[in-house]
Amino acid sequence: MLGFLTIFVLQYCIKYKLQTMSKSIFYHAGCPVCISAEHDIIELAGAENIEVVNIGEDRSRINEAENAGVKSVPALLTPKGNVLHLNFGASMADVKG
Repeated sequence: MLGFLTIFVLQYCIKYKLQTMSKSIFYHAGCPVCISAEHDIIELAGAENIEVVNIGEDRSRINEAENAGVKSVPALLTPKGNVLHLNFGASMADVKG
């Protein structure tokens, strides 16, 4: 029998794995460098192909980003799980405060 925590973790992983399978996730912290990169990425890939996550505003997604391999923002997580670090703006340690 699976415990509550195990079920919660599995649901969380399935939810975010399904999202990353169809879209890239663009993580940023809301700084001018990040906003500029966000606009460029959306222009290049199309808004329908990108999930934008401002971890400066939605701090609950920081662990998700780190677990995916994000070391600094802005960063793009591809559907295949590759992390593309773009135009260094802030380390994850800086974002955490």
